[in-house]
Amino acid sequence: MSSKKPADIEVQVRESDSRDTPDSKTLIEDWDAPHNTENPRNWSAFKKARHIIPVALLCLSVTAGSSMITPGTFAIAYKFQVSHTAALLPLSLFVLGLAMGPMLAAPISETRGRSIVYKASMPLYMLFILGAGLSESFAGLLVCRFLAAMSGAPCLAVGAGTVADLFEPTRMAAPGAIVVMAPFLGPCKYYDNPQAGSNVNKLLLAGLGPVIGGFSATYTEYRWTQWSTIFLALFAYILVLPTQETHRKVLLKRKAQQLNLPPPEPELAPKEAVKMLLTIVLIRPIRMLASEPIVLLYSIYNAFTFSVLFAFFEAYPYYFMGEYGFEIWQSGLTFLGVGLGVLLGAVGAILVDLLVYQKIVREGGDRIKNKGPEQRLYIGMIGDLFLPIGLVWFALSAKTSIHWIVPVLAGVPFAFGNVTVFISAALYMLDVYGPLSGASAMAANGLMRYTMGAAFPLFTVQMYEKLGVKWATLLLAFVCMLMVPIPWVFYKFGPGIRKKSALAQ
Repeated sequence: MSSKKPADIEVQVRESDSRDTPDSKTLIEDWDAPHNTENPRNWSAFKKARHIIPVALLCLSVTAGSSMITPGTFAIAYKFQVSHTAALLPLSLFVLGLAMGPMLAAPISETRGRSIVYKASMPLYMLFILGAGLSESFAGLLVCRFLAAMSGAPCLAVGAGTVADLFEPTRMAAPGAIVVMAPFLGPCKYYDNPQAGSNVNKLLLAGLGPVIGGFSATYTEYRWTQWSTIFLALFAYILVLPTQETHRKVLLKRKAQQLNLPPPEPELAPKEAVKMLLTIVLIRPIRMLASEPIVLLYSIYNAFTFSVLFAFFEAYPYYFMGEYGFEIWQSGLTFLGVGLGVLLGAVGAILVDLLVYQKIVREGGDRIKNKGPEQRLYIGMIGDLFLPIGLVWFALSAKTSIHWIVPVLAGVPFAFGNVTVFISAALYMLDVYGPLSGASAMAANGLMRYTMGAAFPLFTVQMYEKLGVKWATLLLAFVCMLMVPIPWVFYKFGPGIRKKSALAQ
């Protein structure tokens, strides 16, 4: 029976890189050579794009599926004879499943590769969505939605790993921004205006709303929202099928087997692997939330702003259909402001990386040596100022005496800030903690983000009904203002905080 402690297992994993046999060392040197086209980091830009874009579409299809069911909320309440709050559980449990799924997928992707995770998990996702659509009981609907989320969530966690496989750490910002956009373009929200009649169910999507929303809103039966989810996922899955494996460890192992060489990284015994799974993959994210200020504060910040996105999707239809009397298609178009903000945020992050961060890396010196990770915070420091601006803008323009385009445009700065803060936080934590602990930090971030996101839909309707659009949104803006200093504090005091961390690089 092994007497190794969990800490010893982690040391074994870290030291295995440096204990290569001469043959395996030569294999690694040949693999990393610039001329080796088998190495995914040496692929052409076009080939890399053919692997990044399908993954981004997979992430988009899963996050869109999270609340695409909400047009049928009242139909669900009527069919299964449950309250309106209970009818929101298919949404909340789905978002909760998004928090749980990556915890199982991450170790599989590290040992078996990224490709198998994408290609095996998505059929399960579509089958469970099919089960939700065919379910004749409320309990069956809830179970299928939760299991569908757990099956679809791996792409959200493994997507960042695919980016890391294809690009050097200093070149990850642009492709990473494409994958990161998915959680913000995908979610949707709806509001049923009782004065407009019981048959009015609206599907509102950020970016995709005018297309999918116009299709699904034609039907009052909630099952059509599930069929639409399957169509979107199937399209993304077809694009993923031709993609190849990208994970370095798996590819090196395959190459070694072809050459009859020992694997560069010897595999752990089953008992040791289980201990590693429990200590590093499952326990470490929770421990980092409790012990690492960077992980804790950014997880709270990202979780809140992501949840406010759900609240905004509640406020928009509540306001525009109630105050301006917008039709279904008009309400969908109001979310173009949010979609535009998401796109501008991704573009802004890419431009800051190219014009600022890459220049600092090329120049080198003490600035990148001592405060290298903190240089990732520039776009976040800019973006987090726009978050409360967008919320206050929307709150103060929520009156019919003001043209409707004014509150619509408030979604641009809010979405811009939301996306840029998250991109900045992700790149910063990966730079601070490295690949292994950085993955745990992002797992902790995702766990808190989706857990809070699951809770928000259950009370935002009541909050806006009691406080009104103006004061409810101002309350959210006030909380955002309290969090604005976070990236600025880390930019100034980050080096000192990192020195006190046992997990920072």
